[in-house]
Amino acid sequence: MSLIKAIGIDLAKLVFSIHGVDEYGKTKLKQTVKRNKLLEKIANIPPCIIGMEACSGAHYWAREFTKYGHDVRIMASKFVIPYRQSEKNDANDAEAICEAVTRPKTRFVCIKSEEQQAVLCLHRIRQGQIKDRTAMINRLRGLLSEFGIIMPKGRYPAQKHIVEILEDAENGLPDLARELLHDLWLSIKQQNQDILRSDRKLYALANQMKDAKRLMTIPGIGEVTATAVVATVSDAKHFSTSRQFAAWIGLVPKQYSTGGKPTLGRISKRGEKHIRTSLIHGARAVIANCANKIDRTSLWIKALIERRGFKRAVIALAAKNARLIWSLLQSGQEYQVNYVKT
Repeated sequence: MSLIKAIGIDLAKLVFSIHGVDEYGKTKLKQTVKRNKLLEKIANIPPCIIGMEACSGAHYWAREFTKYGHDVRIMASKFVIPYRQSEKNDANDAEAICEAVTRPKTRFVCIKSEEQQAVLCLHRIRQGQIKDRTAMINRLRGLLSEFGIIMPKGRYPAQKHIVEILEDAENGLPDLARELLHDLWLSIKQQNQDILRSDRKLYALANQMKDAKRLMTIPGIGEVTATAVVATVSDAKHFSTSRQFAAWIGLVPKQYSTGGKPTLGRISKRGEKHIRTSLIHGARAVIANCANKIDRTSLWIKALIERRGFKRAVIALAAKNARLIWSLLQSGQEYQVNYVKT
């Protein structure tokens, strides 16, 4: 009996589908396993390639399977779909994963450590807190507009104006509405404190991470971006070039090329949205403060703004910073402002 060469596992909460093939592609294993029996099942299989989709729990299972000597590979679900030959169900998904994991051009996700996932957990909580605060402020805007009271644009002016509205006894706001809106304002203030605590935790983590401290020397890269990158990218050498890294973040243009005529569109916006957003915000801050600077990057930015406009310059600088991040991570070097390649 030939040994199993590759296994595809369709991950779930309670029941997992497994599909295994030998070196000739012949099915040798096809069954469902309950969650409490999965590790035992994998431990009894000789080391082989194990493929899984990048979904909830994938990194945990990858770490566990690696302990038994298996070569674990995680891939995005979009790379699995073309290999599913019939209707969608757990067994067919496992078979498609098993097929995709052996293809030479399939791109895989770096397996994250528990420490990296903990940092990303903090990022996700912070993102949720910011989203909730925005929702509460918008709710307050909508409710006040029903009484003919319009709040100014922007978060800071709005929060300042809320206090004045609640303290104004002559604006015609009913007592019940005033009480309810005051409770909502207290919730917004509490959310501000929660976000501040999350920020302080991120700042402390950034100063403890060696790679994050080096990344923060790049203009436009702060604690949020640096910690998010270090927690997401396990090994920068997973990307063969800096352009691949920028493309993974979604900061390169889409291609619509045909007949030998290259046609480039807007940025693809693929991949990690949080990192891309942070890079763009950082680039916008750098450009806003480069008017009186004379370093190479600032001069390049000012010339680019004159030639292509502000918004394109922001994206160009964000893409440039993404490439710099890859270079520093894979080489271990420090950032040099006026670096010239020799």
